[in-house]
Amino acid sequence: MSAVETTAPAAAAALEVTGTAVELIDVVKTYAGHQALTGVNLRIEPGEFIALLGPSGCGKTTALRALSGLENIDGGRILIDGKDVAQLAVNKRDMGMVFQSYSLFPHMTALQNVEFGLRMRKVDAASRRTRAAEALELVGLGHLAERYAHQLSGGQQQRVALARALVTRPRVLLLDEPLSALDAKVRVSLRDEIRRIQKDLGITTLFVTHDQEEALAVADRVAVMNAGNIEQIGTPEELYLNPRTSFVADFVGLSNKLPGELAGGAVTVYGQRLDVLGEVPQAGAVTAFVRPEDVALIDAEAADAWLHGTVVSTSFLGSLRRTFVRLPDEAVVAVQHDVSDKPQAGDAVGLRFKGRPVAVATKE
Repeated sequence: MSAVETTAPAAAAALEVTGTAVELIDVVKTYAGHQALTGVNLRIEPGEFIALLGPSGCGKTTALRALSGLENIDGGRILIDGKDVAQLAVNKRDMGMVFQSYSLFPHMTALQNVEFGLRMRKVDAASRRTRAAEALELVGLGHLAERYAHQLSGGQQQRVALARALVTRPRVLLLDEPLSALDAKVRVSLRDEIRRIQKDLGITTLFVTHDQEEALAVADRVAVMNAGNIEQIGTPEELYLNPRTSFVADFVGLSNKLPGELAGGAVTVYGQRLDVLGEVPQAGAVTAFVRPEDVALIDAEAADAWLHGTVVSTSFLGSLRRTFVRLPDEAVVAVQHDVSDKPQAGDAVGLRFKGRPVAVATKE
C-alpha cells in the first residue's frame, strides 16, 4: 500500500503526535492603553480540546496569538510542559496553526502545500513527501494530492491547511475561527472531522470561536471570555446548566431575560419562586435568565398556569418547536416544547416555570 493510500487510522499512527500540557498564568496584553487581556489564567491538560468562546473583541484571538508567539505579552507566563516560552519566537514553540483564511500557495499542489513546513525544516524530499501524503490521508484528501488550491472547495482547502499544520507533528494545535468562512453544512462536517483527528492524534488543542454551538459540540471544556478575561470554564454541560455569571447565562444558549425580585437567596419571577445559580447578588430587583426549555406551554385553562399570554409565532426546529408568547405586560417569552404541540399565532395559552434554578443579574 502506498503512502497516499494509507488509511486514516494508519495515517494518524504515522504522525505520532502526543499531547502536552499548556498553561497561561496571569497573562496581560495591552494595545494603546487598552487591556486586551487582563490577567488570563488557563490550563489545558495533555491531549485536551479547549474552546475559547466569546463575542468579538473579548480577547480570545489575542490569547491564542499570545500562546503562539504572534503577540508579545506585557505580563504573565506561558508554559509548555512546564517550561516558560513567553520569550521564544514563533518558530521555536512547536505549534501548528490554522486560521480562518486558508493561506494556501496557489502555485503549489495540495501535497506541496502540506510539504512546505517540512521543507523549511530541511526534511529530505522522500520523507517529507511520505509524511505529507499521510497528513492528507488523515484529513481525507489523499486522492486530491495533486490538485491546486483553485481546484479545491473551501472545505477541502481548509482540510489542506489542517494537514499542513499537523504534518510537522506539533506539540499544540491552535485553531482561530477555522470554520467561519464555510457554509453551514460543510462547517458541521469539518468540525466533526477536526474533533475526530484531534482525538486520534491526542494533540493538545485550543480552538477559538464565537459560535456557541460549535464550541459546545467539539470541546472537552469551553472557556467563556468577556472583556479580556475568562468568566467561566467547564464542560459544555456545566456551562449550559450551571452558568456562574449572568454573562455566561446570556451568551451560552438562548435565555429569556425576565424581571424578578431577589430575596432570601431565591428569585420570584411572575409570582413563581426559583432557586438561583452561581453568584447571588444583593436582594432587590434583578433580571432572571430562564431557558426556553425550562418553561412549560400548557392549556390556558389549566389550574397550574402561572402565566397567561398570546402566541406571537412558532418555529419548527426539527426535534423541537420554539414558540414565542406575549404576556400581558408586553414581555415576550420563548418556550421550547414537543413538535406535536402546534399552537397558532393569536392562540391564548398558559405558561409555568418548571422550577429549575436560574442565573440572575442585578438590574442596572
